[in-house]
Amino acid sequence: MKFAAIDIGSNGARMQISSVLQDEGISRFKKVEYVRFPLRLGHDVFTQGLITPQSEDRMMKLMLAYQLLMELHEVDDFMACSTSAMREAANGQEVRDHIERRTGIHIQIIDGQKEAELVNNVVVQSLSDGQYLHIDVGGGSTELNLYQDRQKINAKSFKLGSVRLLEGKESKNAWMKIKEWINQNVDYSKPIQAVGTGGNINKLFDLSSKLTESSTSLDEIQRMRDYIDQFSLADRINKLQLNPDRADVIVPAGDIYTSAMRWAGADVIHVPDVGLKDGMLQLLYERACRKKKA
Repeated sequence: MKFAAIDIGSNGARMQISSVLQDEGISRFKKVEYVRFPLRLGHDVFTQGLITPQSEDRMMKLMLAYQLLMELHEVDDFMACSTSAMREAANGQEVRDHIERRTGIHIQIIDGQKEAELVNNVVVQSLSDGQYLHIDVGGGSTELNLYQDRQKINAKSFKLGSVRLLEGKESKNAWMKIKEWINQNVDYSKPIQAVGTGGNINKLFDLSSKLTESSTSLDEIQRMRDYIDQFSLADRINKLQLNPDRADVIVPAGDIYTSAMRWAGADVIHVPDVGLKDGMLQLLYERACRKKKA
């Protein structure tokens, strides 16, 4: 079987096509295609309240490209989701309908709760027993999820994201609301570790010194955030070789991760390199298995 997941975020849009491999009864996903494009819908929506005609045109062309790639790879099923930018855009539903009529791709505009649920379905597989704060920072929102012994015990979505911070459009008292939620829900009598998902934490982790194959320290994330902050935007692109749509948002995103970790008392962060697209692929596979059994 082969599945495609399309994740349309506030900063970039990405599609991953994966095949399902079977080895002695264990199913694994193998990535066969991955395409990311910096749509940057959040820059329109968080400043103007809607998706501009220019952005809609670029989005249409990208979905047509994704449609052709899915046809070439002969995918069995696909799923497309958009997050905070499209759900806050005054014309988000209209743009979605235009794209579906032209490409046949139905885009689900999901809320923060659904987004967190899809991500959590794959994040939980990387957890051990103990207390964990899962921090998922996107362009327009941050989702926090608290786990105890691999069971989610609380979750909350906040209107604070890397693009929103870059544009100076974070919601009123957003930082204080995150701090208050952490203070009210974390059990400070027990040790806690963080789990980070999102493109920015993946890049910060790649550049940092590792504690293990999938973890690093708060100090390392802070050090790398401060190191990048010393460079101009041009030097981040040319000297550090960051993509332009990563170079300007990685520092504000780093501020969210490090602040949440400090407020929770977490000195270590695990970065399993999974996200919304992986949750969608998992859901597509489970749906296919149910159909097969039926």
